[in-house]
Amino acid sequence: MSLTCPNCGNSETFLAKTLQMHLLQVSGEQLQPAQEEGRPALVELLCDECESSVDLDALGEDTRRELLATLGAR
Repeated sequence: MSLTCPNCGNSETFLAKTLQMHLLQVSGEQLQPAQEEGRPALVELLCDECESSVDLDALGEDTRRELLATLGAR
């Protein structure tokens, strides 16, 4: 996989911000998960060197697919 920061040229370390939500069900006095956990959504990808955002839409399809698979995201 080839990722490169468009701002500083870093191609080694990136920060992936993900979001995972959980559905809870209240039953009397108890809180219970209503369903199995889903996969997290990838919210943002940042360069670890300069913190510039990497445009996910500009990534190639293969790179985007590999990134999401690596994170277990959707």
